[in-house]
Amino acid sequence: MPSEAQRPESAPQSPPESRKIRAVRPDDAPHLAEILRRSPETVEWLPDAAGISATVSGGFLLVIESAQEVTGFLLARQAADEAEILNLAVHPANRRTGTATALLLAAIERFRAGHATRIFLEVRESNAPAIAFYRKHAFRQVGRRPNYYRQPEEAALILERSLNENSQG
Repeated sequence: MPSEAQRPESAPQSPPESRKIRAVRPDDAPHLAEILRRSPETVEWLPDAAGISATVSGGFLLVIESAQEVTGFLLARQAADEAEILNLAVHPANRRTGTATALLLAAIERFRAGHATRIFLEVRESNAPAIAFYRKHAFRQVGRRPNYYRQPEEAALILERSLNENSQG
């Protein structure tokens, strides 16, 4: 799971008010593929993530666009009171601009509306920027899965966040 770290110096920054979060559409597939191609630290869920979100019970795929270009996405699912973020990726040119935070907060809002009480996710053990991002958003490590990722083979840290009434954002 990538974070918003390491934004290239020449990357355009869009003000938050010019961003729009929406459900994925079939014509977004090339943009999602490009974001994943440029985000080797993420899970490679495609070419048909939209199909995955439609077939996974409780699944949804949100995209964020800026200047009518898809700049990031979040794939998630919910079962009963537990939610899981399956993938979160932001185009490198749009990292460290609040894009991932906006997607995460939109997903949290949706999980709360569905009465989720906890969110889980896996993140590459070496992905320090993503780990810091999730910690900033109240996730804590609750486990580790050896050899979870491929290319390269690597362990995953299991992170969890409570969605009780006292938790913020």
